[in-house]
Amino acid sequence: MKILVINAGSSSIKYQLIDMTTELPLSSGIVERIGLEEGTLTHKTFIDGIENKVSETFPIPNHTVGLERVAELLTDKKIGVITDPSEIQAVGHRLVHGGEAFTKTILITNDVKAKVKELFPLAPLHNPANLTGVEVAEKVFSHASQIGVFDTAFHQTMPEVAFRYAIPNEMYEKMGIRKYGFHGTSHKYVSEKANEYLGKKETNIITIHIGNGASIAAVKNGACVDTSMGLGPLNGLIMGTRSGDIDPSIIFYLVEQKGYSIEEVSNVLNKKSGMVGLTGNFDMRDIQKHLLNGDVNAELSYKMYAYRIKQYIGNYTAAMNGLDAIIFTAGIGENDSLVRKLVCENMEFFGIEIDKEKNAARSKDIREINSEAAKTKILVIPTNEELEIARQTFELLK
Repeated sequence: MKILVINAGSSSIKYQLIDMTTELPLSSGIVERIGLEEGTLTHKTFIDGIENKVSETFPIPNHTVGLERVAELLTDKKIGVITDPSEIQAVGHRLVHGGEAFTKTILITNDVKAKVKELFPLAPLHNPANLTGVEVAEKVFSHASQIGVFDTAFHQTMPEVAFRYAIPNEMYEKMGIRKYGFHGTSHKYVSEKANEYLGKKETNIITIHIGNGASIAAVKNGACVDTSMGLGPLNGLIMGTRSGDIDPSIIFYLVEQKGYSIEEVSNVLNKKSGMVGLTGNFDMRDIQKHLLNGDVNAELSYKMYAYRIKQYIGNYTAAMNGLDAIIFTAGIGENDSLVRKLVCENMEFFGIEIDKEKNAARSKDIREINSEAAKTKILVIPTNEELEIARQTFELLK
């Protein structure tokens, strides 16, 4: 079975075509700047271990034009990896917010689409774009089953004591205000990989997904019992442009005393805070360069970033009453040895002791970076959200 995985944003489409007999990608790419005067498309194919890349710039007024061009490239006589779009038997869609309605992967029907629309207020920047991707894919790949994989689904195993907020009951019962969590496909993928590596199913694991967006999850015996992001993706860890945890009084102060509008506060906390607010840069590679050159703001930001992760490790170790392993994943988690070092130092009480040489080494495979004497495993596991979506799609249909 060949499965196309689509992650549609408001002005972009990320995609990957995966052959499920090998679980290897045949093609991947991204359509960007949709709706602007000139759009771009970067398309890669993987044939016999050789990568071929095509880059194009042309008007892409809407998602349909972009995805139709992707279909043309996938079936191109020279660089195509399939002969006809009908070879794609299923399209797996990343859908960000499933609320309490969707707790597992599901075949997308008209009723499902209607429910996703009802959830727009919970993810106004993501769900509308995700649904557009579904509707376009239904036209372009009409022979394929359309499958929805929700970011929030993995976290639906959280107990009520973890997902409820101490607010009036009717705000939960009538408005659905509760913790939902995100990056679920990544947390699920790496936690399962960790259990395979450890050779057991009964484990207490903390998964640390840190890229430009960042979240952390407590996974007990394969099920999520808590996570850092909440109703939306602002809460929790310090991120590239998001503040993470913040005293709500700051919002009231900015609005009531300093004259900020709610839109301005939202813009500050979502787009001008986090690492960019502390340093002027959101890319950790740039911030590390400044740190090595003696920039005090860069040094403080790194320490704050690691300190917040440490706090959550302590919280979740207590919640699970134990800890077998912590997992670093996503762009920063997989590649930034300094972040890993700062998070893991002075954590011996939790059995966390990092090996400096192992931490400095690089690999695309799962690797263990704890010292030999450490009681808690420290694992670096490359995430693969596209493969996880493809797997869940395949499991539903087989």
